[in-house]
Amino acid sequence: MTQRPLSLVLAGGGTAGHISPLLAVARAVQESAPESRIKVVGTAAGMETRLVPAAGFELAFIDRVPMPRKPGGDLVRLPGRLVQAVRQAGAILDEAAADVVVGVGGYVSTPVYLAARRRKLPIIVHEANARPGLANRVGARFADVVGTAFAQTKLPRAQLVGMPMRREISGLDRSRARAGARTALGLDQDRPTLVVTGGSSGAASINRAVEAALPALAEAGIQTLHITGRGKQLLTSEGTPLSAPLYRQVEYVDGMEQAYAAADLLLARSGAGTVCEISAVGLPAVLVPLPHGNGEQALNAAGLASAGGALVVADTLFTAQWISDRLIPLLADPAALEAMSAASSAQGIRDADRRMAEFILEAKVRSRA
Repeated sequence: MTQRPLSLVLAGGGTAGHISPLLAVARAVQESAPESRIKVVGTAAGMETRLVPAAGFELAFIDRVPMPRKPGGDLVRLPGRLVQAVRQAGAILDEAAADVVVGVGGYVSTPVYLAARRRKLPIIVHEANARPGLANRVGARFADVVGTAFAQTKLPRAQLVGMPMRREISGLDRSRARAGARTALGLDQDRPTLVVTGGSSGAASINRAVEAALPALAEAGIQTLHITGRGKQLLTSEGTPLSAPLYRQVEYVDGMEQAYAAADLLLARSGAGTVCEISAVGLPAVLVPLPHGNGEQALNAAGLASAGGALVVADTLFTAQWISDRLIPLLADPAALEAMSAASSAQGIRDADRRMAEFILEAKVRSRA
C-alpha cells in the first residue's frame, strides 16, 4: 500500500521574524518530500497575508488573540477569544488531515498548539530568540521537539538547530559575490563599505546617529549604504531626500544577501534573524539592541559579541561621536575586520532549515508507526 504524503501545518505570523524561518522550513520539507501538502496558519492582520502566498503556500486564518498586558475588558474576554481561536485552528487541522504541526511563535501559534495537543498530533516548535516568547513557552511544554536558534535558550527538550533562512543567504559566499553586489547597489568597488539597517521597519535612533556622522564617515573615505526602512527615509529641511558625499540611502533592499555581500561592516539592530544571518555569512557587525520589549535583542547579540564577531553598544550610547571614536577606526582596520569575520563565521549555522525538516519527517514516521 502506498503511504499517504505528509500533511504539514505550520503556524506563525505577524512579523518577518516569524514568517521568514517558517517559509524556510516549508521549502526544506518540500525539497525533501516534494509530494507533501503544506498549509500555513496565520492571521488576517500580519505580513503573512503577503509573504506566504507569494512563496507559493496555502494560507488559512484564525483570529488574533493577543495577551493583554494589563487588567481590563480585553483580559476578561481573553478566555472566550482563545476558545474560539482553538476551534478555528482545530477545524483547519482536521480539514488538512494534519500529520505534524510546527509553530514558530507569535499570537497565532498558541491556539494551534492547543488544538494539535487535543488531537494528539506531533508538535514541533522553533524558537528564534534567546529569550523565548509566551506562545513557545506554552507549546514547548508538550512539544515532541524544540529547536532553538541560540544555545542559551531555556525551553524543555531544547536542541540547538540554528535559524532557518533563505538559501540565498545561507549559501552566500561574500567574497565571491562582493563585486556584483556593489555594482547592483550602486557602490564603489574599492572603498571601505558600511551598510546600515534597522530592519524592515527601520530604527530611528540609528538613523539619527548615522545622519550626524556622515561628514566624519566621508572624511574617512567610507561609503555608506543606508537602508532606512519603509517610510523612514532621511529628508532635508526642504523635504527632499538627504544626500551627502559617499552616502546612498534606500528604504528597502530586496534580498539582504546583496547588502551582506557588499558590506565590510554591518550596523544594525540585533533581531534574531539578523544575528543568525550575519554569523552564517561571517559578516562583522556593530549591533545596537532595541531598547524596548523584554530585552531579547541584547540577549540575541551576547553570544556573538562574546565570541568576537560583533561589537554591541546600548541604544542610549550610540551617537555620532561613538561612530567617530569606535566604528570608523574599526572600518580602517582590515585585520580586525578579518578576525571578526572568522569569529562570526565560527558561530554560524547554515543548515537549520534542513535540520527542522528532518525533525518533521521523523515525527511523521513515528506518528504513523
